[in-house]
Amino acid sequence: MTDDVIVARTGAAGTLSLNRPKAIHALTLEMVHAMIAALLEWRNDPAVGAVMIDHAAAPDGDPKLSRGFCAGGDIAFLRNSALNDGGVSGAKFFYDEYQLNHLLMTYGKPVVAFMDGITMGGGVGISGPATFRVATANTKLAMPETGIGLFPDVGGGWYLSRLKGRLGQYLALTGARLDGAECVWAGLATHYLPVENLGEAKARIAADTAAIPTILRELSAVPPEPGIAAHAEDIERLFASDRYEDILAALEADGGEFAQATLKTLATKSPQTCKVALRQLATSLTLPDFAANMAMEYRVGSRVLLRPDFAEGVRAVIVDKDHAPKWSPATPEGVTDDMLDEIFAPLGAADEWKPL
Repeated sequence: MTDDVIVARTGAAGTLSLNRPKAIHALTLEMVHAMIAALLEWRNDPAVGAVMIDHAAAPDGDPKLSRGFCAGGDIAFLRNSALNDGGVSGAKFFYDEYQLNHLLMTYGKPVVAFMDGITMGGGVGISGPATFRVATANTKLAMPETGIGLFPDVGGGWYLSRLKGRLGQYLALTGARLDGAECVWAGLATHYLPVENLGEAKARIAADTAAIPTILRELSAVPPEPGIAAHAEDIERLFASDRYEDILAALEADGGEFAQATLKTLATKSPQTCKVALRQLATSLTLPDFAANMAMEYRVGSRVLLRPDFAEGVRAVIVDKDHAPKWSPATPEGVTDDMLDEIFAPLGAADEWKPL
């Protein structure tokens, strides 16, 4: 279906290898469709005992082209949709991508995601639902969407809201990157493997899909001390509120080095989508299952896509790279509860998101 995903059968395992190295394997709609088709085919195939998701090696061996698992979704495509077709094709992308996320979450066979390198946005969306999530020394995981006027979607509301303390709220607002050791500490990864063990892990899993826990345990290493753990108490205290203004006030009142650095980071983010993210995580905790979470995120995504901050954020960070977005509203106080209510409101019955 597309050369951007290599779909293969290796022994008893189906393998999905992302293959857009120059875009750090960012997901296109064609890639989403190729992965869904393969997963549906393998789901009822008794010869397939597990699925592995990784990234293909760069064909010319350039390490710069192998630096990521998946950098996210096709942001340029989404911005083009917002500017030129009223968000129709962008909403279609979200709809189908979220179906892939949900399919992985409910798959019924073990899924192993090898998060070797940059794992952001849509990369979290396809690794977060996996049964086994393998981090390495190369892992750099983040949900940086508030910096481009989006929110941590693809199931981010579900995963982040359920992390210990208020770590999820911190990650959602700041877009902070976690390394492999920090991913294991946070619960976003299940195993930490030396990079040199990945090939053996994949070969052994393909040969014996029933032994995945044993294989990963035997090939794991003790991760380094997670740097973020030193700030866990500060994060829990400073991000305790679901009201963005309260978090900013707590950071300002604290005055410590961590608080001041965090405040500086938040000053670059979209006030609108920071407030969206806080409501998203709080709402997710009230929902009965992952499908309900994805329906909620689709409502939000289809609307945030068309609000000014998304096109402006992508312009500032990715297109012009001036890193000087002009957010609208420009302040947290300008983002009203009525505005948030509109963003989170149900869609028409025919437009609501549904799983496959």
